[in-house]
Amino acid sequence: MYRYDNYDQQIVDERVAQFRGHVARRLEGKITEEEFKPMRLQNGLYMQLHAYMLRVAIPYGLLSTKQLRMLAHIARKYDKGYGHWSTRQNLQYNWPKLQEVPDLLADLASVEMHAIQTSGNCIRNVTADHLAGAARDEIEDPRPVAEIIRQWSTFHPEFAFLPRKFKIAVTGAPDCDRAAVRFHDIGVRIVKNALGENGFEILAGGGLGRTPIVAPVIRDFLPREHLLSYLEAILRVYNLEGRRDNPYKARIKILVGALGRDKFAELVEAEWQQIKDGGLKLTQQEIDRVSKFFEPPVWEKLPDSDAKVEAAKLSSNRDFARWVSNNVIKHKAPGYSIAMISVKEKGRPPGDMSDTQMDVVADLADKFSMGELVVTHTQNLVFQHVKTTDLFALWEQLVKLDLATANAGLLTDIICCPGLDFCALANARSIPVAMAIRDRFDDIDYLSDLGELSVKISGCINACGHHHVGNIGILGIDKQGVEHYQISLGGSPGNDASVGKILGRAFPQEKIVDAIDTLLKAYLTLRTSDDERFLDTYRRVGEQPFKDAVYGDH
Repeated sequence: MYRYDNYDQQIVDERVAQFRGHVARRLEGKITEEEFKPMRLQNGLYMQLHAYMLRVAIPYGLLSTKQLRMLAHIARKYDKGYGHWSTRQNLQYNWPKLQEVPDLLADLASVEMHAIQTSGNCIRNVTADHLAGAARDEIEDPRPVAEIIRQWSTFHPEFAFLPRKFKIAVTGAPDCDRAAVRFHDIGVRIVKNALGENGFEILAGGGLGRTPIVAPVIRDFLPREHLLSYLEAILRVYNLEGRRDNPYKARIKILVGALGRDKFAELVEAEWQQIKDGGLKLTQQEIDRVSKFFEPPVWEKLPDSDAKVEAAKLSSNRDFARWVSNNVIKHKAPGYSIAMISVKEKGRPPGDMSDTQMDVVADLADKFSMGELVVTHTQNLVFQHVKTTDLFALWEQLVKLDLATANAGLLTDIICCPGLDFCALANARSIPVAMAIRDRFDDIDYLSDLGELSVKISGCINACGHHHVGNIGILGIDKQGVEHYQISLGGSPGNDASVGKILGRAFPQEKIVDAIDTLLKAYLTLRTSDDERFLDTYRRVGEQPFKDAVYGDH
């Protein structure tokens, strides 16, 4: 993983010292909350309903065990003993005290972490495929690209005050988009051209929120050396042309939609031609320098054993077999597997992890995953480099931690925003609905029979729970002062990207889980085989059969 040099450490330490001064002036009443707001936002500090919330940056989701132990320490010392993994591969603390935040940030800096640019109208944490570096299907590890973008974008003076927040994602897998690049302001896909050279396909203008849009491709192939200059051209066009008069129409997706894909690409091309051969041109030496930080670990030479075969040897343990079937993925190296750790255990909000769990997970990652782990977009964790023969021992330890739920990619692997329990922007609570669904559908055999199925829940139209791209999306709304929940069907964030369509009128909280139950029963009746996914069934039959099932008796 990338390691700070003296320059990196200096700028993070200086930012902590600078923010310490801002906090002191705020506490002394020398500046107002309104004057303090832009300073705290640039350091990842939000004001929520009950307290401040701090968002910690985890670039492309990659964590060392030393860093995870520090996150556990911070949860104990400065929060209420837990942290919340977010859908941007970050970690959020919901209860820090303002006077203690500078010390918290100093502790983060001691392990090469910070909260810079996790908020505000700037380029946010750069995300990537959570299987990067281990996936069998990737052309190239996308993390060096993400790191190059991170270094270019951090403290970029021209883009510190954009019309709105800006998100970039990178993927190296051509046939499976695990980074949701089509729903980002800029999506970067590593591709090969006709000569077999690696370069980038660039997408721009995607996003969720009030206006969910699938990003169009604005350049089919960009040579590697021109990555930063082309991104800079996109940001310049957006910074100059993006709307600043209306925050709801300020995202780049609105600009691309208003101009049209072709006109926007033309403006970017014109800007790029002026800067493409300047100081932003990437040399192979620089690409190699950054790539060295992400060289594969030294894998042992092992027989190419299959995780499911190993599970079959222990078939008497049905729970382990289920976990392998649902949570284990083939690794690119023979004899290794990728283990998905579901942070969706019963009785806990999706994505929440205690300080104790973090500490023990760090120990397990040292023992089983070469000292690293990755945060996913689905609020889970990944051990990327597990010997297939060690899977059973790992699973036994995860059982003790209540982290062995075998539901990765299934109905109860729910994405959920904090909602009205924490967020001042929310219209309705998300967490109780997620937990109620988790409680109702607790039979792993039933979940396995349903197969691949995503449920995503947002407490407001800002869509932090990504409800637009859930196979089943749930949106909390305020209906005359009462929390209601609107269902959408057919969303997908992957290569087959689509925005879900609203099914009909919203349900009060006490009826939403029953409505989901009815949808699932309709799906089991409508599908043509056990292998037909919920999304495939919906796309084949359309919304009407589901609508009839849910609303037919009303």
